[in-house]
This record gives sequence, structure tokens and C-alpha cells, in this order.
Amino acid sequence: MFMPWLSGRFCRTGLVVLCSLVCVLPTRAMPIIGRAVVRKADLPAPTPAAGLAQQIPQAQPGARTEPIELDEVTVEEQRRQRYLRKEATTGTRTDTPLRDIPQSIQVIPRQLIEDQQAVRVDEALRNVSGVVAGGIDTSTDVRFAVRGFDRVPILQDGFRQYNYAEVPEIANLERIEVLKGPASVLYGEIQPGGVINTIVKKPLATPLYAIDLQVGSFGFVRPRVDLAGPLTADKTVRYRLNALYERSDGFRNFTQPFERIFVAPIVSWAIGERTDLSLELQYLDRRRPSDTGTSAFGNGILRIPRARILDEPDDYIARTFLNVGYNLEHRFSDNWKLRNGFRYTTNSVFSDKLTIPLALDESTGILSRVYAFDDFDSTEYSLQTNMTGKFATGSLAHTLLFGLDWNRGNSSGFARSDFSTLAPIDVFNPVYGAVPRPALDLVILDRRTETDRTGVYVQDQITLVDNLKLLAGLRYETVRLRTRDQPVVFTPLGADISQNNDAFTPRLGLVYQPFQALSLYSSYSRSFTPSVDTFTIGGDPLPPERGEGYEFGAKAELLGDRLFATLSYFDIAKRDVASTDPRFPGLGFSIATGEQRSRGMEFDLAGQLLPGWNIIASYAYINAEVTQDNDTPVGNRLPGIPEHSASFWTRYEIPDGQMQGLGFGLGFNYVGQRQGDLDNSFELGTYFLTNAAVSYQRDVWKVAININNLFDVDYFVGIPFGRVGSVGVGTPLTVIGSLSTTF
Repeated sequence: MFMPWLSGRFCRTGLVVLCSLVCVLPTRAMPIIGRAVVRKADLPAPTPAAGLAQQIPQAQPGARTEPIELDEVTVEEQRRQRYLRKEATTGTRTDTPLRDIPQSIQVIPRQLIEDQQAVRVDEALRNVSGVVAGGIDTSTDVRFAVRGFDRVPILQDGFRQYNYAEVPEIANLERIEVLKGPASVLYGEIQPGGVINTIVKKPLATPLYAIDLQVGSFGFVRPRVDLAGPLTADKTVRYRLNALYERSDGFRNFTQPFERIFVAPIVSWAIGERTDLSLELQYLDRRRPSDTGTSAFGNGILRIPRARILDEPDDYIARTFLNVGYNLEHRFSDNWKLRNGFRYTTNSVFSDKLTIPLALDESTGILSRVYAFDDFDSTEYSLQTNMTGKFATGSLAHTLLFGLDWNRGNSSGFARSDFSTLAPIDVFNPVYGAVPRPALDLVILDRRTETDRTGVYVQDQITLVDNLKLLAGLRYETVRLRTRDQPVVFTPLGADISQNNDAFTPRLGLVYQPFQALSLYSSYSRSFTPSVDTFTIGGDPLPPERGEGYEFGAKAELLGDRLFATLSYFDIAKRDVASTDPRFPGLGFSIATGEQRSRGMEFDLAGQLLPGWNIIASYAYINAEVTQDNDTPVGNRLPGIPEHSASFWTRYEIPDGQMQGLGFGLGFNYVGQRQGDLDNSFELGTYFLTNAAVSYQRDVWKVAININNLFDVDYFVGIPFGRVGSVGVGTPLTVIGSLSTTF
């Protein structure tokens, strides 16, 4: 009960100390670097830089060359080409151009996050086709669906959290990469829709001091700092520190504010010409209202003021997150390198004030509720090691990757409630606190889980001829899980269940480039996901869900190389989905006979139309439905997945003249009609949101104003669990202003 308060105080103190230390360190022996004129012909093609350091050149790890300042024209061109990135690591775990990867991959660069003033990962992911934010979840905010399939994981630098995962802090991210389709060959147990990988900002060789203050609607305040630079004269040791404090009252009628403190230092060391080591830490302490959302009513959504809550005003969830690890890279030669990384993560989710909705009597408007207590904890150790080599066999060029992933996780879940003391509320005329909270001494969950995961994989990228490339990969994964349930009200005898699952998951893809600016591709891949908390009448766990996907598409560079477009068609099926056992209806037992399928088309476009005029756009058509089940009618659509969705954002910045630095942004997000549950008993309606921005940058200063939901549209979001609760209420018109400086 006292841990959230203590950890919050500790984090605040740590933030002040760390910021003070880092602000002092770079000021010693860090002279201001004079201007050196460098010809553009001597420089590599400009690519967007990371974070607030988008105008700062970065040296390669281990380099000892003298720092230079880029020519002013080159810097301006880098700044204007804001949304185009042509390489990603998520699709192959190697630095491979997007045009050479036979799968759809979309990249959200730091510049787009800054231009839209996104403060959460889900806000940034609205720019990617086929991605749906899952919305409300008591134990985690990390719920996303990609290409129709829910529970797609979010990685940080390729590492995954399996239990009570924490959403990455967007201020600490250089970019977000979304890999579409089954990806188990690289990342193990995973849903077949894809994977989201967040790339953390890295230390810099050139000093960077960036300070930003955001303020906005509903009491929103968010000061943050981004500091980086060398710690030694030869620049072999570098650092980066991102830290922020955030507070908001929110637009819902809670008495609990949203509050967040985040600190993330990273130190890198170029041990030699061929060896680099980085150490990193992330600490997050946050507290927010526990919002179970609204509920279905008839075949639609309950129509009440969007600020009205169906919880209690003082309900809350407190979370703490700690991530510590290292990355080691050794280059044996120009063609062979070894990577090794480790992460230790611990998560805590706690609340002694929760209100859980049970059932809504639509004839009277009375919502039955119970009070609850939650205490969830997890600890995970993850190790990744892989080797990358480039070589040739005759006329064939290879990029070979092979490696091993290992994860050990321990989690505990403890929950109490009192079903004998209901706390009903009239949704049309609520009276809060009418039923005092009882002692909550009835244990409804007391579980311990131990999991070991080991994956071995190999991948070969083969250039058959200059314009024909083959990608082949295979992974073997084992998952051993042991669950211990202590005796509780629902299982008075307790349970001790072990699962052992393994699978081979292949991937095969081909890329044909009839000319340099166009890539035609096709791919086939599989996935598997062990079944958890779903058992047969005999008490045995169900076999893993297994998915497979086909994808065909085209990637093109347009307007020279200023725009990059991806058009794809996909067909993904997930089998062995838990289905109600028809022999024992209503008792909660399952058999693995269900099947779900998602088919559709996606289009994504990003880049620069003219100097200073940037654009990113997307469209998705997804037909995600049940194709086999014992209980759910075949043909029912998967909940929360729109058949049609689209996004658009464009920004123009005046490149020269007296108004140079003045920028304007305009965009929209369209989401079509969605089913609210697997029975398709209610719908979430269509919505169209308009967003706008204006900014002005002069020298090291920038001021910006963003308006989201410009016309104050009333809408609903998320992937509901059922008819009661879990329907997210969309945010009304919101204004965010910021003042930032970089020096």
C-alpha cells in the first residue's frame, strides 16, 4: 500500500540528482565547436536523425575523428525531410533497406512524433495502417491489434516483456517500427498479426541539451529534458539522459490525476575500434485513475456524458517499472559481428481501490459492481545473442544471421473482492460512494507462474542476382510454464499445472526489383502462441494457437527518392483457438477447434512532396472473422477491428524568407464501424477526427500548438472484452502547446 508513494518519492529525488549530475558533467572540457564548411558531396545521403537531436550529426561507434558542423544547406534539408526512413532492424534483425524485405514494415520517426506532439505510443501508431489500440485493461495498457489480431506485443530494442508489460515512454524513443504478419521466426511466441518494436534513443558524440515544456487541456503539464554528449575527451564514452514529469486531470470525472515520472540514462563505451558496450536503465513511476470505460446498450453504446464515470471517483492504479541491461557488439571483421544483450525488468501493478462492473440492467439502468483489490508483480530476465555474417558462395551474396534467445519470468497475481457486497449505480443518475468499501477479505486470485523460453533461429538473406533476393529463416522455440493456484473461492482445492510447448516456425520470402525504384515481393510465415488460462474438462491446458500468413505486395520510391510507398495484400489464419466445449456448455471448459482468419489490403505512404512539405498517409481494408467455432457463429467479425480505416497527416514549413521556420500541420484519422464483441451483439460507430498544428522555429527556440479532435467529435475506442465495461471513451477537443530549446 505504501510502495507507490515511496517509489514516487524515490523517483522524484533520483530525477533531481541525475539531472543535476549530468548537467554538470558535460560542461567540463566541452568547448564550443567552430563552424567548418563541408561540401555536401563529401557527406552521405541525409537521413532523419533521432529525437530532438535531428540537426546533430552522429559519429559511428568507436570513431575518433574530429567533430564537424554540417553545411547549413545540408542541415536544413535533413530537417525538412522529416518522415521518410528507408531502413529498419525489426524485419530481419539486421540493417536492411525496407525495399529488400519481403514483408510490410512501417516506421514512425521521431520527427513525426514531435510534429504531432504525441504523448503516448498509441497516438503515434494511428499513422500506421491496420493498427488498432486495444484501450482499457486493468493489468496493462499495452494492448494492440495488427491486421485484425489482438494482443500484439510491444518490444523495446527487440526485447519483450511477457507479464504485466509496461507501455514504453514515447519521449525516450527514436522511432517505432511495425512489422506486419507472423513474426515468430525472429521473436518466438507471438500473435500472427505482427509485432511493434520501439527503438530507444542512443548516446551522441556531439553535445545536446534539449528542454521542452508542454501544457494543455485538462490540466496537462509535461516538462522534459533530453541531454547527451561525450564524457571523455576522446569521445569513446558517451551518455544520454531522458527524463520527464507529467501530470493531467483528464477529461473524466475522477478525483485522481494522471501522474508520471520517468528517468532513462544510457552510457556507451567504445572499448576499442571493434567493440562497443552500452549500459542502460529505465525507471517509471506512474499513477492513473482506474477507468473501466462505458458499456453496451442495446445494439450500440450507452449514451451518457463522456465525462461521466461508472467507477468510483477515487479508483486508481499505480505502476512501477524498472529495466536494466546492456548491449555488447564486437566486429570480428568488416563482414562478421557478434551482438549480445541482456535485460532485467521488474513490474508492479497495485491498487486497493478498484470498482469492477458485472452486469447492466438495461430496463432500469442499474449497473451491478463490486469493489476489488489487485496486487500484480513480475520479474523477467532476457538474454539475446546472435552472429551476423556477410559472405559469398559463387555468384550468391549472403547475409547470414543465427542466434539464441532466452527468457525466464516469474509473476504473481493476488486479488481480493467481496461478491456479497454489491455496489450498484444508476448509469443515468449516478450517486457515488453510496455503498462503503468493505474489508475485501475474499481471495479470488492467488497465482504464481514460472516460465522458461528458449529459441534458436537461423536466417539467410540471399542475393540471387542484383534484382532478385531471397529471405529464408527457421526458428525452434520451447516454452515451459508452471502455474500454481493457491486455494481461493473459485478453486477451493487449488491447482498445479505444467505446460511444455514447442514449435518450428519458418519464414520464406522473395523480392523482385524490375527496376531500382520498385520492389515486388511475396512471403509465407508461421507463428505460435501457447494457450494460457484455458483448460479442457480434464484440467489439461490447450495446445498452442498456430498461425500462418501469406503476403504479396509492392514497395516503390516515388518522386525520385523523396516518397516511399507500400501496397500489400495479406491472408492470415489462426488455428487451435479456444472454443467452448459443446459437451459442457456454460461451465467454462474449452477445446481447441476454433479458427479465425484476417484478409485485406493496406497502403502506406511517407516522405516529402516538395522542400519543406512532408506527408504520411495510410489506408487499411481488413476482413477479420470467425471461420470455425463451436459457440460463435461462423462469419462473425472479430471485435474492435474496423473494415475500413485511414489516416493522413501533412506538414509544411516555410523554407526561407522572412517567415522561415513557420510550419503548419493538418491531418485526420478515420475509423469505420466495428463490432463490440465476438457475438457481434453491439457496434462501435464510425468516427472521423481532424487534427491541426502550427509551429515556429527560430535559431534554438521552437513554439508549437497542436489541436486534436478539432471539431470535438464524440467517439469510442478500444477492443472491448464484452458488453459491460471495457469500451473506451474518446478524448474530446484537446489543445497542447509547447516551448522548447535545443543547444
